[in-house]
Amino acid sequence: MLSEQKHPTRRGVLKAVGGISAAVALGAGGTLASASPASAAGDGSGLHIVERGESDPRMWYYRFQTAEVGGWNPAVNVLLPDGYHTSGRTYPVLYLLHGGGDGQDFIAFDRPPVTDIRAWTAGKPLIVVMPDGGHAGWYSNPVSTNVGARNWENFHINQLIPWIDANFRTYSSPDGRAVSGFSMGGFGALKYTAKYWGHFSSVSAHSGPASLRGTVAGVPGAVVHWANVSSAAIELGGGTVYGVPWDENRVNMDNPCQRIESYRNKRIFMVAGTSPDPINWFDTFNEVGVLTTQREFKGLLDRAGIPHDSHEVGGGHFVRGDMMVRDIDGIIAHLRKA
Repeated sequence: MLSEQKHPTRRGVLKAVGGISAAVALGAGGTLASASPASAAGDGSGLHIVERGESDPRMWYYRFQTAEVGGWNPAVNVLLPDGYHTSGRTYPVLYLLHGGGDGQDFIAFDRPPVTDIRAWTAGKPLIVVMPDGGHAGWYSNPVSTNVGARNWENFHINQLIPWIDANFRTYSSPDGRAVSGFSMGGFGALKYTAKYWGHFSSVSAHSGPASLRGTVAGVPGAVVHWANVSSAAIELGGGTVYGVPWDENRVNMDNPCQRIESYRNKRIFMVAGTSPDPINWFDTFNEVGVLTTQREFKGLLDRAGIPHDSHEVGGGHFVRGDMMVRDIDGIIAHLRKA
C-alpha cells in the first residue's frame, strides 16, 4: 500500500492531497569478459542513460530516458557486492521495490539508520537492484493517465531486467533472481512473481498487501479502491491504475490470491504487523489491510499445499531491518550461488 516510511522511534510526516494520503527475462547469462571500475553500463533495451554515478565502489546510480515513463526520467540504484570489480564472479540478483508516497523512490532503502541496505548486505554475494516505481504506480501499466506514460510494469520487466543482465555479471534465469518489496512494493513483488512466472524463484512481501479483491474494514476490493484513489491523487493526474469501473481482467491477472498455483515451487517470505499505532489512522489502515490480505493469501497457499515462511510481528507499517536481514540471508541461501 502507500507507505508512510515509519519506525518505532522515527515517524515521517504524511502529506495529504485533497484528503487522500499521499503517502522483470532476457540477456546474457554468462560472465562479462572483464569488469571496468567505472562507466561499465551503456544504453539498451529502450533505456537511454541521461545521468550516472559510478564512483562509489558499491552503490552505482543511473537515470534513464524511456518511452515507458513520460514527463520525467526514472532512476535506479544498483548495489554491488564487496569485491565485485575484481572477483570476476557472476552473482544472483535481488530486485527490491519501494513503497508508495511522496517520499518513496529508488533511494528508499538507502536511508540509514531506518533503512540501511548497505549494512544489511555487507560481505554478502548478492547484487541488489532498487528502481523507481512511482509515488503511486502500483508496479502496473495504468488503465488511464493524464500525465503521460507511467508504464512501470513495462519499464521493470521489459527494459530494466534485460538491461541489468546485459550490463552486470548476473544470472539471467529464475534460479538467480529474487524480488522483494515493502508496502506497495511488496504487492509489486507478489504480482510480478505470479504474472511473470519465469522471472523469479523467490518473492518477499514486507508489509505488502496480498489480495486485491479482499475485504478490509468492511470494504470489498479495498486494495483496488486504494490503488485507484492514490494513483489518481499523486501519480496519474486523475487517471487510475485499474479503471473506473474496474478492468476486471486486469484485476484478475494482478491479484495474488487468484494466481496461487503460480507460487508453487517458489520461496515465499512475508511479514505483517499486528499492532499498528491506534492514534495514526494511516498506520492502522495500511497494516490492518496488509494483515488481513496476507492471512487470506496464506490460507489459500496452505490449502494448495504450497509452503511459505510468514511472520506476524508487533508494530505497524514500517520497514523492519531485522526481517530484511533474515529475508536477504534466505534469498542468498535459496538462489544460485555466486
